[in-house]
Amino acid sequence: MKKKTRPRKRRRKNLGSVPGTMTYTGSKTEQEFYIEVIDFSKEQCSRTVYNDVKDVFRYAEEENTTWINVNGLHNVEAIEALGKYYKWHPLVMEDIVDTFQRPKIDEFEDYLFVVFKMIYYDEERLVTEHLSLLMGQGYVVTFQESKTDVFDDLRKRIEENRGRVRGEKSDYLLFVLLDAVVDHYFLVIENLGDKIEDLEDILFEENDVDISKDILNLKKEILRIKRSVFPAREIINRIEKTDFSLIEEHTRNYYRDLYDHTIQVVEYVEVYREMILSLMEMYMGTISNKMNNVMKVLTVIATTFIPLTFIAGIYGMNFDNMPELHGKYNYFVLMGIMLVIFIAMLLFFKKKKWL
Repeated sequence: MKKKTRPRKRRRKNLGSVPGTMTYTGSKTEQEFYIEVIDFSKEQCSRTVYNDVKDVFRYAEEENTTWINVNGLHNVEAIEALGKYYKWHPLVMEDIVDTFQRPKIDEFEDYLFVVFKMIYYDEERLVTEHLSLLMGQGYVVTFQESKTDVFDDLRKRIEENRGRVRGEKSDYLLFVLLDAVVDHYFLVIENLGDKIEDLEDILFEENDVDISKDILNLKKEILRIKRSVFPAREIINRIEKTDFSLIEEHTRNYYRDLYDHTIQVVEYVEVYREMILSLMEMYMGTISNKMNNVMKVLTVIATTFIPLTFIAGIYGMNFDNMPELHGKYNYFVLMGIMLVIFIAMLLFFKKKKWL
């Protein structure tokens, strides 16, 4: 029988390519490409969607704070045109479309580049999405693979002028974007904790249920979360401690608070990782106990019949001179002796608490 293999996600970046070459390494090539622009100040706010990247160039001249959200990393030509207009480094452009890029932060003279990972559940399926953020004077540009993201509440806050986003600059906009991502880390962790508790209840209440596959899936999920969350802690710490000119002093307090949140997420991840490992050990221990119980019962049955088999074997031999075979009631006497031995052994096992 041919063994079925699970399809694996492989890196499609061309080996040996020139550094700075833009190659989309994701798989969402069918996603619609569009650019959503939210341009705001304390007094006004506009939200517009464009399909042509050239339409957003004019926002570079605006005095307002602008959030440009690019959806669809597969359109490399449009993203490259946007990068040339803003004069971003070629290596930055390469990392934007490389979905395998590890979370990182790079500081340049007039802009800050951050790679983050968005994590959320989509119909019980854990989704990890590549997110790039570029923060410069008066703007933040975000790049993501698809239109599904974690920023819906933030969009409403900006449009409805709730909170302090409209009264702040691009450094605070970068903070609230990262804060929205980290907040969803908490939601994912909470969902993961509920799954672990459910499996624990199943393990203790229904001992005959096979949950090994569920535990393995949780283990894979926690590893994916760990790869995304752990680097985020160092990124936020660097932003909070950087001397980058566009990060104002009063905004650093918010980044400091966000850093505390990332530490809390990391601690939760470590705790749940230990819980998953313990859950696997508990499940394997339950399986081992079931096997021991089965072996104990089989051993007791075999041990009980050993003396009976011995007696039956002796009187089953074909010797002529066996006086016990010729008595009128010897058969009933022998069966009585075997029954007494059987009952005596059962009482002995019960006294020893082997039954």
